[in-house]
Amino acid sequence: MAFFWKRPRASRLAGKKLLSKQNSQIELTIPTHFRCPISLDLMKDPVTLSTGITYDRESIEKWIQDGNQTCPVTNQVLTNFEQIPNHMIRRMIQDWCVENRAHGVERIPTPRTPITSYDIMEICSKMMAFASKGDGKRCLDLVEKINVWAKESEHNKSLIKDNGLGYVLAATFESFSSLSFEKHQDLLKEIVLLLTWMFPLGIEGRSKLGSAQSLRCMTWLLSLDDLLIKKSCVLTLKELLSTDQTLVNDLIGIDGLPEALINLINVPDSLSAKKSSFSVIYHILSTQIGHKTFSSRFLELGVVELSLEGLVEADKGLSEMALGVLDRISDSKEGRERVQKHALTVPLLVKKILRVSSLATDFCVSMLWKLNNNGDGSAIVEALHVGAFQKLLLMLQVNCGVETKVKVTEMLKMMNQCKNKLECFDSGHYKYLRKSY
Repeated sequence: MAFFWKRPRASRLAGKKLLSKQNSQIELTIPTHFRCPISLDLMKDPVTLSTGITYDRESIEKWIQDGNQTCPVTNQVLTNFEQIPNHMIRRMIQDWCVENRAHGVERIPTPRTPITSYDIMEICSKMMAFASKGDGKRCLDLVEKINVWAKESEHNKSLIKDNGLGYVLAATFESFSSLSFEKHQDLLKEIVLLLTWMFPLGIEGRSKLGSAQSLRCMTWLLSLDDLLIKKSCVLTLKELLSTDQTLVNDLIGIDGLPEALINLINVPDSLSAKKSSFSVIYHILSTQIGHKTFSSRFLELGVVELSLEGLVEADKGLSEMALGVLDRISDSKEGRERVQKHALTVPLLVKKILRVSSLATDFCVSMLWKLNNNGDGSAIVEALHVGAFQKLLLMLQVNCGVETKVKVTEMLKMMNQCKNKLECFDSGHYKYLRKSY
């Protein structure tokens, strides 16, 4: 196969630079056995399968990760997925690169030896031993080593996740959380950063992160001036509360959590942090004890205004969580009054019906129902003015939950009572409404 090397266009070959002298063109032929049978590129890390065929490691790993169980060339079923480094071919490729350096070819680097399950088990054992002795420095060295492994390849990440390292890190986090936060903050920060891509953790790992000491430490980390750490902590809290809302009982005695979550929502250009923060607030308010303890404080901190602001230009995920928070905060009389006072509430709720997701629509209907039952019926009148009738009428024709359908029907009956007062009720809508009952 012939490749033409000329500047300024770059070819697909790794590390290649194209030579151009006085607009001349040099043809460079790459030996067939140096190219990966899958990508047809020059191999950087040649490995051989049990079938005897050599591939570039990155290409064959992707092939296997996609669910294939055969050798791409021979189509034989692989009895095992072991990839043996082909050092001879790799050295031949490196020699060929050196020989063609004058043509702009750069020598491929010698690849690192991939980690194995044994390597991970060994590091787990060491970390548990150091953690039991309170040796934070050595634990930090091991965490940094794990971080280097993870950055090398997706294969390493998969091995790390599949061999129980997440639990060991969670246990180490709990162990040092019971000691001085300030003294071991570097270690605690690195562990939180690593854990975010290991979710979901098993029951044992979640129990370690969900302990009172760990939750107190994460709340403390949320108060620090480090946005990356804050994002990791709130993502961890979201993961924990989404699987076990009873953890709210342990959060009650921790000072500063509502303030930390609201401050994170206020950070500009941080969509993922906003989503996670709203999700944590939603899960907290979804429990009776969490609503009773934190509801008033969240109202004081402006969660209603922030939620409504988030709905203006929000994507699906943020809209669902912001609506969920508004729905939960409206379970109290104080919350409903605060929500109803805001001029954007009803228009935004009506706008989001049938436009985001079924979950968001259910939240919107629930909110309108609560607001209407809260006062003099002004919410239902305002909803009619901004087009709620047509949307609610349409909901009777689509599949929705039984509870949501009951609320929609009741609100339409209330709107029926306003038919002589509002111009938005035309005869066609009224006839369909009467026919529906």
